[in-house]
Order: sequence, then structure tokens, then C-alpha cells
Amino acid sequence: MKIQIPMLSLALLLSPLLVQAHGDEDHGDTGHAEPASLSAVFAGDKPRRLPDGRVFLPKETQRRLALRTLVPETRQVPRTVELNGHVVMDPNASGRVQPLQGGRLMAGPSGLPLLGQNVAKGEVLAQVTPSISTFDLATQAAQVADWEIRRQLAEKELARLRKLTTVVARKEIDAAEAELAGLTAQIKALKQGMVKPELLVSPIDGVIASSSVVNGQVVESKEIVFEIIDPARLLIEAQVYDPRVANQIISANIPNDNTPLTYIGSGKALREGAVPLLFRAENARDLVLGQLLSIVAQTDQSLRGMPLPASAIVKNAANEPVVWLHVDAEYFVAEPVQVQPLDGEQVVVTGLREQQRVVVQGATLLNQIR
Repeated sequence: MKIQIPMLSLALLLSPLLVQAHGDEDHGDTGHAEPASLSAVFAGDKPRRLPDGRVFLPKETQRRLALRTLVPETRQVPRTVELNGHVVMDPNASGRVQPLQGGRLMAGPSGLPLLGQNVAKGEVLAQVTPSISTFDLATQAAQVADWEIRRQLAEKELARLRKLTTVVARKEIDAAEAELAGLTAQIKALKQGMVKPELLVSPIDGVIASSSVVNGQVVESKEIVFEIIDPARLLIEAQVYDPRVANQIISANIPNDNTPLTYIGSGKALREGAVPLLFRAENARDLVLGQLLSIVAQTDQSLRGMPLPASAIVKNAANEPVVWLHVDAEYFVAEPVQVQPLDGEQVVVTGLREQQRVVVQGATLLNQIR
């Protein structure tokens, strides 16, 4: 009896556990459900990327990330081309200031103009004193002395003829006076040429776009001293390697800020193997001379595709363009697509099926979940 009592007590203690394990619930084959529930228990609601590439994102996190989706529709859209361009001067609203001969540059009456300073047409910006060698100066001085002697002789001859007005014809006196006046003018021109600086004036009303000179700097002949532009009338030059595209362009814009461009025309001669194209920006004051730009030009050709906001396109690990599809309440899948710019804010994608819901806001944040 001493042995049976402890064994009976142990059986009574284990009986509630056995009853709990073998209740009325179904204990069929749940091999696939058990791991999923265990995974959910251990992982919780934390956003994560699953082994099959899908992203699990709880509803609460979707709201915090401000995800937005839409179902795009396939339709006919204009075919576009991407062009590389740069900002250039309008030849009718710009100018360059260059000296005709080399020399020492000095400031004008108002000092040297600064970058961004407004200048008026005809305003003296600087002056250049010609650089003359000692030998040239001596040669010019000798020429002046020679002409001075001739002028003195002409003065004496004129004085003599005036004393003989009764016997000398009037035309001889007039000829002597003309010769003296000519010699005087030549001497004056020679003296001024030795010391007179060349005035550099502004060819247009505009703004100083470039300047790299200081007082006393020695400049060469035809060196660009100042560049002056009208900031509101800058042009954009691009290049295309297919001449047919130049005749198909109907509009263009700068995609970064959606600045509209007016297509002016194309050149009829190749430049480095490409056809130059010219555009005018409607808001050119935000551009600077020489700035590199990316241009999206729309043509009169069309294609079928799904327009989407450019924010919907991200890159995967292979650097391929993808969009994120909302396939379930809390699940997203990346889908590779082919992308072509449409305008400054939209792109055209191909490779999607109808009625697929695409993430158009917050795709970049969604793409970073690991």
C-alpha cells in the first residue's frame, strides 16, 4: 500500500494535462498551418521581405509610410526621346567684349563690372592701353618728328605765299593751307595712337555672365574679357543622332522641374555626327550659361502603354526598373517593367497586366525594406 499511494497521486496530477492535450479540437494533418502560425508568432507585425521576394507590410505601417496606389489603364501616348542638352546664349540677346589688340587692361569710369551686374548698351566697361615695344615707340616718335618738320616747312611756305597775294594765284595759297591742315591732322593722329587706350563698351543691355580680369592685367588680342547675356532669353541646345527625330518633335520639357520648352528648330549640318536642336525655355531665369540638362522631347509618333507617376519607378538589386504591386492587403511584389519618359512628371511603362494595382507614392521607402 505504501507503493501504490504515490503512484496514484502521480496519476491524479497528470490527468488534467492529458485532458487538456486531448480535448474536442480537431488534430488532423496541420503540418502546413503550424509553421505559418509559429512564424507569425515569432516575427510579429514587423515589416520584412520574405524569402520569395514579397514584402510584408502591416496596414498600420502602410499608413505611416503614406502609401498610395492606383490601377493604371493602357492607352495611346506620345512617343518620347531623352536628349542631353546645355544652355547657350541667344545670339540676339548676348554679346562678348574683346579687345582688338593686346595691352594692359584698366577699369572704366565706373570701375570693372562684377558678375551679375546690370550694364547698359554703350557703357564703357574697361579700357586697354596697347602694349608697344621700345623699338616701336622710337619708330613712332621718329615719324612724328619727321611730320613736324614737314609741317613747319608747310607753315613757312604758306606764310611766304600770303605775302605774295598780289602776284600768286589764290589756288596756290589754298593748296598750301590744305597741305598744312593735312600734316597737322596726321601728326595729331600719330600722337594719339601712341597713348590712346582702346575703350571696351557693352554691345547690349544685359547682365555680366562671366569675367575673370583685374586692374592691370595684360590681355591678348581677341581675348574674351566679358560675356553679357539677357537672363530671360537663354537657349538650350541638344543633339540627336537620328535626323528623322528632328522632324518629329512637337514639344519638350525639362523633367526635373517640368519646365516647358519651345522647339525652335534643328540644324541642317551634322556637328560631331549629330543633328543640333535648339529650344527656348519659358522660364529661363532659373538657368545658367553652360548648364547641362536632360530634356524629354515628345514626338508626333505614339505607342501603347500605361502612364504612371515617375515616383512609382524604383530600381531593384540588379539595377532594373521595377514597380511595386499591391497583391494582397499586407503584401507587395516587385514587377520588372520597361520605362519610357512621357513628360516631366509621368512615365510610360510596359510589361504590366490590366487591373494590377501599382504603388505610386512611397515606392522608394517600400523598396528599402529588407
